[in-house]
Amino acid sequence: MTLEKRCAWVNSDPLYIAYHDQEWGIPVHDDQQLFELLILEGFQSGLSWITILRKRDHFREAFDQFDYRKIAQWPEKKLSACLNNPHIIRNRLKINAVKMNAQAFINIQEKFGSFDRYIWEFVNYTPIQNHFFSHQELPSSTELSLTMSQSLKKHGFKFVGPTICYSFMQAAGLVNDHLTECFCYPKK
Repeated sequence: MTLEKRCAWVNSDPLYIAYHDQEWGIPVHDDQQLFELLILEGFQSGLSWITILRKRDHFREAFDQFDYRKIAQWPEKKLSACLNNPHIIRNRLKINAVKMNAQAFINIQEKFGSFDRYIWEFVNYTPIQNHFFSHQELPSSTELSLTMSQSLKKHGFKFVGPTICYSFMQAAGLVNDHLTECFCYPKK
């Protein structure tokens, strides 16, 4: 039996393996999924991604399945309930940012027709295929993620620094950073 070779950052946790094999680097064009990924990347800041994966279902429950239309209208008591929810990351600034980001997300949709159209324009609607051989080569941010960060902030988003934006780009498939030896790296 041959074991599939994966990117070096993947450990033996089944959640990590499934995320790597079935989500990471695969282009996402659904606005609600893009919103979820952007919010989760913001919560991940300063933590490990496996921590977020283990809490993802709790985040979905707490944040109305990441329905940005509902979240944009949340009363203060919904934000307070999240701050008291022991199953998610209870960071006041990050939780408050979710509502602001939902409102900014809707504004982008109104201005550009969809968030998908807006965000994919940064890569000219085509995923960037990198060719990294080792985990150490992966950047934490790029000029493009800095540009994206600045644009998102200009539109009212919070917790969207260049590193968060680059992680989001990887998660949403705008950038494919599977290592060249990984079985998910596109073969010609």
